[in-house]
Amino acid sequence: MESWVDGQPADVLSLKDRGLAYGDGLFETIAVRSGKPVLPERHLQRLALGCQRLMLQVDMGALEAELRAYAQGLGGGVLKLIVTRGDALRGYGADPSAPSRRILQGSPPAAYPPMHAEQGVRLFPCATRLSEQPLLAGLKHLNRLEQVMARAEWRDAEHAEGLMLDTSGRVIEGVFSNLFLVREGELVTADLSRCGVAGVMRAELLYQAESQGIVTHITDIRLEQLHLADEVFVCNSVYGVWPVRACGSARWSTGPLTRKLQTLARTLLDV
Repeated sequence: MESWVDGQPADVLSLKDRGLAYGDGLFETIAVRSGKPVLPERHLQRLALGCQRLMLQVDMGALEAELRAYAQGLGGGVLKLIVTRGDALRGYGADPSAPSRRILQGSPPAAYPPMHAEQGVRLFPCATRLSEQPLLAGLKHLNRLEQVMARAEWRDAEHAEGLMLDTSGRVIEGVFSNLFLVREGELVTADLSRCGVAGVMRAELLYQAESQGIVTHITDIRLEQLHLADEVFVCNSVYGVWPVRACGSARWSTGPLTRKLQTLARTLLDV
């Protein structure tokens, strides 16, 4: 399906766009099933928060209408929504009242091996560290060079994802996933107030777990705590939940809470 720019079919973008020049913008990667975006409210909520923090002027009503119309045309697959600050002349300074640019792109459904979900995945222990910047923490902004560098660290088929720490050695997330661990029946995920992406599947799984009486913790995680976990899994809004069976010398088994949340995520993605 042809891409849209500001609500119109287009396959070109201005060279003056600040998203290209400075990574000045945000994006959402959204699964589409039967012509409908999956978890649209959570994606739009995160996008609105990012626009507020970056002071991007966006008509969220128009954006949502375009998102739903594009998803209907796409039918099924993966939709990427990008919002940039639009065009500007040279220099970092920007007009805070300038209208943002809206970009929609469609791709076929992601083709991950079924064994990732069934048997679990191995994580590559990435040397690339996430820098701490509370102003951008949690946002899915366009500056993804740390993830690009981390993903370049492995090229083998043995590893499906990478484990990323911050510069202080705390466990944060995967390269394109959020990470959870289970300890004595309680669910734990990293505090993302310094860095990392607050994924929409992460938010949904936390909500669903709490609604079912499962104790959840959002806290700092050290590598030794991860190694002592009973279960480990990664998640995102495209593939759902993958159990983690190994990272370096550490090994885990796929436990009942991982399977329970994996089934829940699969239900959400099969709407």
